[in-house]
Amino acid sequence: MAKYLLLKHYRGGPKQRPNAELPMDKWTPEEVTAHLEFMQHVADVLAERGEYVDGQALSPEGAFVRYDGEGKPPVTDGPFAETKDLIAGWMVIDVDSTERAHEAAAFLSSAPGPGGKPLEEWIEVRPFLTEAPVQDS
Repeated sequence: MAKYLLLKHYRGGPKQRPNAELPMDKWTPEEVTAHLEFMQHVADVLAERGEYVDGQALSPEGAFVRYDGEGKPPVTDGPFAETKDLIAGWMVIDVDSTERAHEAAAFLSSAPGPGGKPLEEWIEVRPFLTEAPVQDS
């Protein structure tokens, strides 16, 4: 088994399919509820298979932060996020293969959006690093 991070993006990555272009704040309350219930369904199905580890939706607000030296306050990029890739949510799964991680991501990508149609949104799949990279000398 290997762990993978499935990332849902507000933007970034390949061009979104047409049904995924309308922001969630423009959806009806019923469409949002159907989407969230589907996300829980995906988590439940993965949990039944012993593959679900954790997951969470994230707020669109956020900032890049970095260390700026001893005794100095953290440096942030400001409140503006127009040029960065924002993560809408994540799910961690523990599966037997990369192919199974891709299947789970495709299942997650089929979440309903406006009009109840599958969003077909891109889901980024990232394996967890299990050991430090080694450089050949």
